[in-house]
Amino acid sequence: MKPRTRRGLAILAGVVTLGGATLLVLNAFQSNLVFFFSPSQVAAHEAPQDRAFRIGGLVEEGSLKRDGQSLTVTFVVTDMAQRVPVSYTGMLPDLFQEGKGVVAQGKLGPDGVFRAEQVLAKHDENYMPPEAADALEKARHGQLPKQMKVAPP
Repeated sequence: MKPRTRRGLAILAGVVTLGGATLLVLNAFQSNLVFFFSPSQVAAHEAPQDRAFRIGGLVEEGSLKRDGQSLTVTFVVTDMAQRVPVSYTGMLPDLFQEGKGVVAQGKLGPDGVFRAEQVLAKHDENYMPPEAADALEKARHGQLPKQMKVAPP
C-alpha cells in the first residue's frame, strides 16, 4: 500500500471515530435533557407524556395533604391560571410550604396527576426559578393564549 493511501485511510478512520464519539455524546445529552413546563402548558398538552420533565409554580393554599401511613404527600401546583395535582413520596425540603414557589421533576400519569421523583423549594424569599417566575408573571397579566385562560380556583 502506498504511503498516500495509508495516510488517507488513517484520516478516514479518525473522522469516523470522531463522528461516532460525537453521536454518543449527543445521544447521552439528549436522554438526560429535562425540560420545564408551567401548569398552563401541561393543561394545554404541551408537556411530554412519556418522559420526565419539570413543572413549576406555586403550591396552592390548602392543597397539601399528607398520608399518615407513609411519606406520600399530594399538593397542587398552580400558575394562577391552571392547576396540576402532584403526588410525591419522600422527604420534602425544609422550605417547602403552601403559597411558595416549587419545582417538581417527574412524569405525568395517564390520570393527569404529576408523579414527582424530586421536589425543589426556593431557598430564600427572593428566589424562584426563572421559568416559574416568568410563567407566573404571564399568568398574572393575562398573557396566556385564550384557550388556556380559566378563572383561578
